Amino acid sequence: MNTSATNKELKGFLILWASQAFSALGSAMTSFSLIIWSYRQQGSALTTALLSVCTYAPYVVMSIFAGALSDRWDKRVTMLVCDTLAACTTVAVLVLLWTGNLQIWHLYCLNAVNGLMNTVQKPASDVAVTLLTPPKYFQKVSGLQSLSNSLVTILTPVIATPILSLLGMTAVIFFDLFSFLVAFVCLFFFVEIPAIQRAPEEKESVLSSAKAGLSYLKEHRGILDVILFLSAINLTASVYNAALPALLMSRTGDGGVSLGIVNAVSGFSMLAGSLLVSFLPAPRSRVRVICDTLLLSMSTENFFLAFGKNVPTWCIGAVLGWITIPIMDANLNVLLRTNIPVLMQGRVYAVRNTLQFFTIPVGYLLGGILVDKVFEPFMAAREDGFLVQLFGRGKGSGAALLFFGIALVGSLTCLLFRKDRHIWGLERTMAKNGEK
Repeated sequence: MNTSATNKELKGFLILWASQAFSALGSAMTSFSLIIWSYRQQGSALTTALLSVCTYAPYVVMSIFAGALSDRWDKRVTMLVCDTLAACTTVAVLVLLWTGNLQIWHLYCLNAVNGLMNTVQKPASDVAVTLLTPPKYFQKVSGLQSLSNSLVTILTPVIATPILSLLGMTAVIFFDLFSFLVAFVCLFFFVEIPAIQRAPEEKESVLSSAKAGLSYLKEHRGILDVILFLSAINLTASVYNAALPALLMSRTGDGGVSLGIVNAVSGFSMLAGSLLVSFLPAPRSRVRVICDTLLLSMSTENFFLAFGKNVPTWCIGAVLGWITIPIMDANLNVLLRTNIPVLMQGRVYAVRNTLQFFTIPVGYLLGGILVDKVFEPFMAAREDGFLVQLFGRGKGSGAALLFFGIALVGSLTCLLFRKDRHIWGLERTMAKNGEK
C-alpha cells in the first residue's frame, strides 16, 4: 500500500488523532496525580474509587441524550466547546490548589462536570472519526486509536510521577493545560470535519432523537446484543480493576512495586496488540475474532492471578489477558461503523455508552465490597483445607479466590454470547453489503 497516498487520505484523522491523544495524556496525568493527592489526604481506597464513580455517573446517565445533541450539532464546535469547559475544571483545580482550599468534594464535583463534557464530546468524536476516514481504513484507524490509548496508559505514570515528585501538582496541571491548547489549535485550524447532509424537514427534538437511538437498537438486535455483551464484560473487568491492588500488594508487601510492574506489562501488551492490528488483514469473521479474543483474555489472566504467587507469573497472565484487547476493539469498531448508518451513529453510540458503561462504576464498588467484606473474611476463617492449598493463607488469599470466580464468570459470559444468533447475524449483513 502506498504510504504517501494513505497519509494524504488520512491527513485530517491523523492530525485529530495525534493532538487528541496528546491532550488525553495531559488529562490522564492530572487524574493520576489527583488520585495520589486524594489518597494522601484521606488514606481511603473508597475515597479514590468515588472519583471514578463521579466521572462515570453523568456519562452513564446523560449519554443517551448527549448523543442526540451531538447528532444535531456541528462535530468540531461540539468537541472544541466540551474540551474548553473540561479545561476550565482543570483551571479550577489549579486555583483551589494555589489558594490552599482544595478539598476532596471539590474533585467529586469537578469530575462530574468533566464526565458530563466527555458524555457530549465522545459521540461527536466517534462520528468525526467515521467522517474523516474512508471505510477501507477503518481497521487501521481503530488500531491507531488503540495504540494511542496504550501509550497513554504506559506514559501516564512514567511522566507524571517524576514531575509530581520534583515539581509538584502545579507542573502536572500546566502540562495538562498545554496539551489542551495544542489539541484546541490543531482542531480549530487544521482539521475540517465534513458536514452530515440532512433533509431540511428533519427537526427532531432531543427526546425524539434519543428515542430514535433506542428504537434503532431494539430493531437491530445484533448490535444491541454486542453492546450487552460488552456491558457484561465491563462489569467483570471493573471488579478485576478494584481487586487487583488488593491482591498484588497484599501478596508481595512491596508497597505497590508489583502492581506497577504488572500494570506496565499490561500497557506494553496492549501496545503490541495495537501495532499488530494495524498491519493485520481483515479477518474472515469479525464476530468470531471479538468472541475469541475476549474468551482468551477472560480465561487466562484471571486464572494466573488466582493461582500465581509471584510477579513473573502474573506478568505472563497480563500479556495473555491484554495483548488481544486492541484486536477485539478494532474489529468491534469496524463492525459497528459498517452496520450503523452515519446519520444514526451519534444517537446509537450515545445509547451504547449508557448501556455498555453503566456496569463500570457498579463493578468498582462491587469489587471493593467483595474483597473487603466477603472473600477476605471468608478465607481468613479457613485454617487449612483445599481452598487454602489452592489460594494460600493470609491477606490476599480472598482476592485470589475472587479472581478465580472472575475467571469463571468472564469465560461463561463469553461462551454464552458466542452462541447469540443475533450477533452472528451482523456477519451476514456485512457480507450482504460487500464490506469487510
